[in-house]
Amino acid sequence: MLRAWRAQFHAPVASFKDPLFPGLTHGLPVPPPSTVRGLLAAASGRLAENSPVGIAAWSEGSGVDAETYHPIGADGTNPAVAGRVRAGKGGMTIRDRPFRADVHLVVWLPAPEGRRLAEALRRPRWPLRLGRSQDLVHPLGVREVTLRPAEHAVVGHALAPSGGHEAPEAMPYRLAASITPDRMTTHLADYLWSETPVGLSRVHGAWSEEDSGKQAVWLLEP
Repeated sequence: MLRAWRAQFHAPVASFKDPLFPGLTHGLPVPPPSTVRGLLAAASGRLAENSPVGIAAWSEGSGVDAETYHPIGADGTNPAVAGRVRAGKGGMTIRDRPFRADVHLVVWLPAPEGRRLAEALRRPRWPLRLGRSQDLVHPLGVREVTLRPAEHAVVGHALAPSGGHEAPEAMPYRLAASITPDRMTTHLADYLWSETPVGLSRVHGAWSEEDSGKQAVWLLEP
């Protein structure tokens, strides 16, 4: 058995950029582990949070809106003034931004760091965001739970490492597992996730939470 804390969140709108498409606004349907770790770091006030976490996430809908960008020249030319740059090449541009609507996020925080993070989420040091800096997320509650090793569990919308289960509904994703505090290095890893909830399945390296109907939980390392 493993002691853990389950934290639930809701975001009206959130956008998760795919780092495999630099310069393009290609969106992801699920928040990467690095995004969840950033949320936890905002709660604790630390530069980074690198303890294992379990993640399940889904959204009620999606869409695309237009967003204004004001790129600044890497050589220092065309600097921003009051948040804007001159029109012309390298100036203001409009891009499509994929977004997810009514995002639900569940995070499992195992002991020993789970208690500290659960307390931090009750009184966050900084505003909690999920995705971009303006995408606020609302904490819905934290409770202590018990996790047990599992061979069969309900996968649901859990984020699993590659090989974590064999459900055909799941799709492979390469996501950012963690990002260094200076944002210079991104560590990528392979995961499985399904847009539609996956029922009881054989799982590998997973835990289950009895209070959530044998929900599968994979404790993901950074």
